[in-house]
Amino acid sequence: MSYPDVRPRRLRRTAALRRLVAETRVHPAELVLPLFVKEGLTEPRPIASLPGVVQHSRESLRKAAAAAAAAGIGGVMLFGVPATRDETGSGAVDPDGILNQAIRDVKAEVGDEIVVMSDLCLDEFTSHGHCGVLAPDGSVDNDATLSIYASMAVAQAEAGVDMVGPSGMMDGQVGVIRRALDAAGHAHVGILAYAAKYAGAFYGPFRDAVESTLVGDRKTYQQDPANGREALREVALDVAEGADIVMVKPALPYLDVISAVRSAVDIPVAAYQVSGEYAMVEAAAANGWLDRDRVMLETLTSIRRAGASIILTYWALDAATLLRAG
Repeated sequence: MSYPDVRPRRLRRTAALRRLVAETRVHPAELVLPLFVKEGLTEPRPIASLPGVVQHSRESLRKAAAAAAAAGIGGVMLFGVPATRDETGSGAVDPDGILNQAIRDVKAEVGDEIVVMSDLCLDEFTSHGHCGVLAPDGSVDNDATLSIYASMAVAQAEAGVDMVGPSGMMDGQVGVIRRALDAAGHAHVGILAYAAKYAGAFYGPFRDAVESTLVGDRKTYQQDPANGREALREVALDVAEGADIVMVKPALPYLDVISAVRSAVDIPVAAYQVSGEYAMVEAAAANGWLDRDRVMLETLTSIRRAGASIILTYWALDAATLLRAG
């Protein structure tokens, strides 16, 4: 018996053939651009550890959001950097706080052209830098924090946000936020839950971006990088509590977790390509060690292939430009 001459390489011979049979594609509409806005700025301020990323003024934030919408990007995620902080993060619930002002600014600029998301966490607003309020012994008080998260969610909804992103990894946060939003007449506001957020080492440049005051770490409430099955328990709880989208953060070191979460749920799965992932590629490319654009698209494709249908990335605008050109 003879067999045909099977040569898989035939389908790799030209760029057109490779495009035709590609199993995974990245589209600009699947990308979300994180944006930082700092209270009191009159012009953008570069972030040294995040080349190409800035702290925005309110005016430049509006322009950045409009550029993202024009590029066909799916959404923006807003982070506020306040001028002053206190023990309870009161600026997070202040209607005139920088993040709530930013939400109103961006919605006024782009309307429904792009999904406007906002970080729902206290770490940017507390003087101690933790994601919640502290108990007398210095630990994060889970239940006291949930009460503030509920108020924060309502404040962001009243500012016009489309989707809130609770990122503090407090137990029960999604359920408390969902009930608060519904009770306040904001059932239309979605929840992108940071369901599996790891206490990893890839967040350094982000902490520069938000001028974090954290001393110590967040290992008592964020996930241990050694654990994968635990992520599925966290995800299941968030889905049961009303999450509309669940997210894994960081992305590249946790592709196995993204894949497992994708297999476990039937709602959209997101992944956050965090600041350290971005910065290490930018640094290597600046030294001529990597082809920046190729690595950018390869990493995004790997995250998409693992199962994430939404990717938060600081490369969203650059990637969208490359994808539309190619």
